[in-house]
Amino acid sequence: MKALNSLIAGFLILFTLWEVNYPLLQPQSDLAIFAMAGLVLCFLNFPTRKKWRDKKWSRVLDGILAVLAVATCGFILSQTEPAFRSLWIGDQPLGNRPGQETAVDIAVAIVLLILVLESARRCMGWALPILAMLFLAYALAGPNLPNWLIPHRGYDLERTVAQTVLHGQGVFGVALGVMFRYVFLFVVFGAFLSATGATGFIIEFARRIFRNSVGAPAKVAVVSSGFMGSLSGSAVANVVTTGTFTIPMMRASGFKREIAGGIEAASSSGGALVPPVMGAAAYLMLEIVQPSVTYLQIIQSALIPAILYYLSLFLFVHFHSLRIASAPPGTKASSEEDDDDSDIALPNDGEPVRLETYKGVLFAGSLASLITFLCLGFTPFRAVTLALVVLIALSFFRPETRLTWPKFVEAIRGAGKDVVPLICASACVGLIIGVVTLTGVGTRFPAMILPIAENNLLGALFLIMIGSLILGMGLPSVVCYLLMATLVGPVLGNLGVVPLAAHFFIFYFGMMSMVTPPVALAAYAASSVAGSKIIPTSMAAFRVALVGFTLPFMFVFRPELLLLAPNGKSPAVILVIYATTVAGLGILAFASALSGYLLVRLKVLSRVLLFVAAALMLYPGDAMLFPKEWIITVHDLAGVVLLVVVALVTRMKGRGVVVDGAV
Repeated sequence: MKALNSLIAGFLILFTLWEVNYPLLQPQSDLAIFAMAGLVLCFLNFPTRKKWRDKKWSRVLDGILAVLAVATCGFILSQTEPAFRSLWIGDQPLGNRPGQETAVDIAVAIVLLILVLESARRCMGWALPILAMLFLAYALAGPNLPNWLIPHRGYDLERTVAQTVLHGQGVFGVALGVMFRYVFLFVVFGAFLSATGATGFIIEFARRIFRNSVGAPAKVAVVSSGFMGSLSGSAVANVVTTGTFTIPMMRASGFKREIAGGIEAASSSGGALVPPVMGAAAYLMLEIVQPSVTYLQIIQSALIPAILYYLSLFLFVHFHSLRIASAPPGTKASSEEDDDDSDIALPNDGEPVRLETYKGVLFAGSLASLITFLCLGFTPFRAVTLALVVLIALSFFRPETRLTWPKFVEAIRGAGKDVVPLICASACVGLIIGVVTLTGVGTRFPAMILPIAENNLLGALFLIMIGSLILGMGLPSVVCYLLMATLVGPVLGNLGVVPLAAHFFIFYFGMMSMVTPPVALAAYAASSVAGSKIIPTSMAAFRVALVGFTLPFMFVFRPELLLLAPNGKSPAVILVIYATTVAGLGILAFASALSGYLLVRLKVLSRVLLFVAAALMLYPGDAMLFPKEWIITVHDLAGVVLLVVVALVTRMKGRGVVVDGAV
């Protein structure tokens, strides 16, 4: 099975590398082959149910489904590509037969639709396929729906499956196209970088920096997870990769199980916002944001928000560590960890941190080459292709990084395994987008929200936040973004929000759904590594990442944080400095209030006042102080003053104040 997986994954990598750089086939033909390989890998590696993995009948069923995937996607290929013109039904390609599909076309579409739903269920669980089936039911039941469900003329089964499967608006549409042209190659890049051992350098480098700092293991988790998350784009994959090292380190240094898991989950979830790779977010925005933006504009806009998010995590773990250290002996805070963890040791405990310099050179050189190619104007897929060549070439200069044949094969197999959920999820999302396009709900849904939000932009943003968090339960952040951008992206545009800021707002809350209870996938993964209970770990992750729920609102009200002016152009430098400074101080107040520590341990009243100070600075008001001469708002000034007053008063009371309430 491993050999077959490696063969299919190797074919997929070579095919994708060639086609995105030197296309020979029709776009739908490319996606048909891409989907076919993904579906086959899914059915061969993800059993119907885990407990049936070794059942003979289950393996036979998996084989049948894999053959059907080849047959149905092969049919799409044969009916699209001019080289197979002799096989075209009615001497017309599939794209020229809308509304005139044959019984064979519809039968193939129905089978492929079922395969897509089943593959998504195997890879992602029930949430996404159920959502897709609800949309399909919506298309069929249009005239019979109540007014609040946005009724429409209704479409029969043939029209619905033709729209969602056979043509370019559904399964073989923008979602799968982005995975093919952009995301998969970055997954390959990350897999090969990991195979060289260069990604391990991130953790060792962070350990070297923070080895004498309070709360060092937690700070290592924050920094290393941010870098790793940018490359992988998957919060769950990031947790199980870096968390294997960082969570035991945190537990051994005195962090409670749930807190250690929560810090790792929150740190891993934010990686999708870290440039230059940003998981899949940047490439989706390239396709969706209108007016169109460049890749460099996207990563430039992501820079300050990423810094602010990880600053909030860093401050939280710093203050939390100081709070534990400052607790009187014998109190709960001074002995947070369970007694049964006393035997846990740090990795390489008792040994100096050994930094393998060339792995750092390899990591930095590969990443620098990627950024350089992007800055030179290469398309993202051409840039990552060239960066991959640089990575492979650099790896051969040292035995410890050299991609030997076993490492090479393992990297190929790893890339294939990592991309399968993305292919299946994006194909399933294509079903939803196809229904949205067919029924027109994508334009009618915003029309329902606009009257609610006409006089209350904050209310509209809050509703969209709730929608993103609900849809994000059980879905990857990239999938959640695709859905919300399709449904409510136009709403924010009609409300006068800068388009790129609107899309960052939507994506950010899809990312935050990874740590939002009750379904917080990143926290679930962290709890399994930490050996902690799921719900307490989810709540801890939510608490650690809580400041992240304020940042998207700041993108909208202060687009300068995205290096954008309210008109979408470049802002004045002074406005960027001002917005970033106030946001940083607001985050400082918020992190201090959450952790219960500033210059000393804080009492409840001090924490409440700091929450108020943070709210004043993180939500900008309109009242300007000396509007002709100053850019400072009354809200901001009040928040800064309150922060300074609390800091001075608590400092004067001295250190070692015992907190008089819960954390």
